[in-house]
Amino acid sequence: MKIYAPLTLAPALFLTACASSSQDDAKAGSQTAATHTYQCESGETITATYPSNTSAVIQHKGAKHTMQIAVSASGSRYVGNELEWWTKGSGPGAEAALLHHKPDGTSGKIIENCAES
Repeated sequence: MKIYAPLTLAPALFLTACASSSQDDAKAGSQTAATHTYQCESGETITATYPSNTSAVIQHKGAKHTMQIAVSASGSRYVGNELEWWTKGSGPGAEAALLHHKPDGTSGKIIENCAES
């Protein structure tokens, strides 16, 4: 009987781990969106709200742009509406840039260079 005890315990541990994961996912979905304000070299202000770990809503010149996370070599990069939002670091002074996003998936011309205020 001692040989079978670990085998009967394994499914119970697996189910417990799955339940914990579901609870963590539910908690993550209920978190409030983080909002950051960036002051740009042009004098414009960009407000970035992150409703989830995979999306960003950027407010620039009175327009809202919803973007989805994309692959980046460093920092966080979001794309959508032919725009790209790229940030590096967090807190006051963190760097950010708003760029055109080309149809081939590459970055285009910089629209704004900013720093978190």
